[in-house]
Amino acid sequence: RVENQRDGATGRRLALRLALIKSDAVAADSDIVVFLAGGPGQSAVDTWPQVAPAFAPLLAHHHVLLLDQRGTGGSNVLECKGDDADKDESGGAAGFDAARTKQRTRECLDQVSRHADPRFYTTIDAVADLEAVRQALGAPPFDLVGVSYGTRMAQQYAMRHADGVRSIVLDSVAPNEIALGQDFAENLDDALKRQFAQCEKTPACKSAFGDSYASLMKLRGVLRAHPQDYSYRDPVTFEAQTKHLNGASLAGLVRMFAYSPETAALLPLSIAEGLKGDYMPLAGQTQVLTGDMADRAENAMQLSVICREDADLLAPRPQDENNLLGNNLVKGIKASCEVWPHETRPADFHTPLKTDKPVLILEGEFDPVTPPRYGEQVMKGLGNARLIVAKGQGHNVIGRGCIPKLVGDFVDKLDPKTLDAKCVDRLGPMPAFVNFNGASP
Repeated sequence: RVENQRDGATGRRLALRLALIKSDAVAADSDIVVFLAGGPGQSAVDTWPQVAPAFAPLLAHHHVLLLDQRGTGGSNVLECKGDDADKDESGGAAGFDAARTKQRTRECLDQVSRHADPRFYTTIDAVADLEAVRQALGAPPFDLVGVSYGTRMAQQYAMRHADGVRSIVLDSVAPNEIALGQDFAENLDDALKRQFAQCEKTPACKSAFGDSYASLMKLRGVLRAHPQDYSYRDPVTFEAQTKHLNGASLAGLVRMFAYSPETAALLPLSIAEGLKGDYMPLAGQTQVLTGDMADRAENAMQLSVICREDADLLAPRPQDENNLLGNNLVKGIKASCEVWPHETRPADFHTPLKTDKPVLILEGEFDPVTPPRYGEQVMKGLGNARLIVAKGQGHNVIGRGCIPKLVGDFVDKLDPKTLDAKCVDRLGPMPAFVNFNGASP
């Protein structure tokens, strides 16, 4: 593909990495399932081993296409390497440091510009790439399966190439009309309070931890006033590590814990131990959790996306100032995008999706990023759709319980309203750990 599509053959040419996972069928159906990865910044190819079980029912009749979006994985990846110590500037005792954020962004831009023009690594560019791949394959109809940021890709593709779409699955959907980041602080606090409320319903958990949200905010105050250096053993390599923990890094770590019920169940205990001065329960999960997260600080491709598509719509909100994340995320985006080169987004970019194509929307009840109300918002423009909320679950639910089978049935039959989703009701939150042996009996 040409990097700057308006320059035609004169622009830098990009090699896009793709893979086709063959169907188990002797003769697969003519439509192709397309996995659209999250982030922005995840590689579809590299993520496949983690998501493959969720796609197993789909492979019974369909091939699955994996395309690394430009700027990710094997498609001229945009990433910046830096010291971990440089990633803590967004809220210690001194507060948010816009000048340092801009300096780090300039350093990142210098690295990326050696092999890419970051103006052309956006959702719209990726949509054009995906359509070019479809045409190269003989223009088969696509069944789009988007996860998190991949749901933006799916919606934008459906708006611009409706003739190429057979069906759409939106897991943890971000509505077209929102600016990414605008209410992440509110969403996280809402999810945490609802998760902690599950602990308070259990006598042993309530007795052990009381009000975990209040304890979390107390711990944040302690770390804002007295940031800590702590040592721990990496749970994967068992190598000795030393990290710096302040109010902002605590917020980022707690946000990671909130993504899944398994890690959310550790939060009340981990917070309580932190208040005692033991940061090991929090720190021990750091490397495991960050390895699964798409919104990592060294991922430059997300700047290309957000700076063009969202940044000008963002502004610090007074109501978020006392939330765990506060306004540092928004301030960081705004500061970085003053440096990062970007063009103007299309005028219709944030138009709500309106379609009669079959659509299945999946949400986790306690999702800290894309809550169920986002799914309800997208449903307003859909004529043939179904919203399924997985109880007690967090972000990215396509692989949970019976949901893979439901997705397979949906893509096979294209009738979302008749799906028998009673099996999803058997899902629920994981009980919080009351000690290191697990939950109460």
